Amino acid sequence: MSEFLPTGIQVAYLVAASLFIIGLKKLGSPATARNGNLLASVGMLLAVVATLLDRQVLNYEMILAGIAIGSLIGAIAAQKVAMTAMPQMVGLFNGLGGAASALVAIAEYWRLLANASAIPAGIASRIAPDSNISIILSVFIGGVTFTGSMVAFAKLQGIMSGAPIKFPFQQTLNILLLVGFGVASVYLLVTVPNPAVFLGIIGLSLVLGILFVIPIGGGDMPVVVSLLNSLSGVAASAAGFVVMNNVLIISGALVGASGLILTQIMCKAMNRTLPSVLFSGFGTAEGTAATGGSTANQNVRSIDSEESAMMLGYARSVVIVPGYGMAVAQAQHAVRELADQLERLGVEVKYAIHPVAGRMPGHMNVLLAEANVPYPQLYDMDDINPQFDQTDVALVIGANDVVNPAAKSNKSSPIYGMPILEVDKAKHTIVVKRSMSTGFAGVDNDLFYKDKTMMLFGNAKDVIAKLVSEVKQL
Repeated sequence: MSEFLPTGIQVAYLVAASLFIIGLKKLGSPATARNGNLLASVGMLLAVVATLLDRQVLNYEMILAGIAIGSLIGAIAAQKVAMTAMPQMVGLFNGLGGAASALVAIAEYWRLLANASAIPAGIASRIAPDSNISIILSVFIGGVTFTGSMVAFAKLQGIMSGAPIKFPFQQTLNILLLVGFGVASVYLLVTVPNPAVFLGIIGLSLVLGILFVIPIGGGDMPVVVSLLNSLSGVAASAAGFVVMNNVLIISGALVGASGLILTQIMCKAMNRTLPSVLFSGFGTAEGTAATGGSTANQNVRSIDSEESAMMLGYARSVVIVPGYGMAVAQAQHAVRELADQLERLGVEVKYAIHPVAGRMPGHMNVLLAEANVPYPQLYDMDDINPQFDQTDVALVIGANDVVNPAAKSNKSSPIYGMPILEVDKAKHTIVVKRSMSTGFAGVDNDLFYKDKTMMLFGNAKDVIAKLVSEVKQL
């Protein structure tokens, strides 16, 4: 049995890696995403159990206890955490993944340090360069991912302001810290192990993670979350090199690559580069006053729920545009009920999804899926935009910058060039919003002042509930 064990473990790793790849492929379609997630989870469970058996660090009782505790925590989180809190949950998971990778590298460093200390000086007391490099990279990436994700979690949870936090010489400080990290890393590579320098590297990594995220506005969180997800995978892959574990290297590389691709997609959807997201401090806190401009002296047209229900109920086609306001108000179930009532009257209902709407990639898709909205009714930006000019009513629920026509027409606007949902081309537009406050970009929305636009003020959930009640009477 002992001779077969290493071969069996390698087979388990191969099966686990295959499950990761198949699971990732299945995540590309909503119809197979649940099965894909399950397959990837089974693969990770298999990889963890195989690793524990390979290293012979735990007995079967401890393995089963760990599985039970982890399953219990996961089950509680699944039951208690609302779908509207998924961005925070994803950010937290990213941070824990980075922390785990960093802790693995730290533990390995102390093990190698103990071994090196036991060897007489001058013989071979240095840690091998390849091990040192892997450890340093894993600690750095894992540390940055951990604290960066915790800041992202705090911004998303409302524990700290979602506005960019900037101070004088911030980028200069970042550069100095990076230089300090580089000097400390080189020192560890060319000299004997030094615990104090290693602790300094850990500290620099944690501080850089905080400074990396605090200047990024809440509206850019979809990009930040996907980037941190990528970094958590890279950290895991680096940890795999530290402990010479093939399946950890593979799984980390898959997460890192997919996260980076998603980050690029998010940046393209905002017509911005990744450096501009990370270093420009773009945007303000949601709700700050507009700074004036071409809309300063214009008036808006308001509408009540009864008139809105009449427009929606007697329309032939309605496109619903969900945004962050829908997520905050947790109005997704009311929106689904409204759509059902409209379809009862023979209205064709579609949903227009902007790639960066909300606070994480796919935020609106997740919320609408929770409300059991049929996936074929969800349309990406490129697919729905050509249909707006044939749409009777566009119902915008809590979306702001992603529907602002200034992105196409006003070259002086901070969001100029960003692809938007062209709701201004619809025959009529109803905007559900609490007030006339701006979005994360801090600019007024030209859409609100269009002749075809009517503002329906109030909390999204309450407003939609009133619309449902009114439509039922038609």
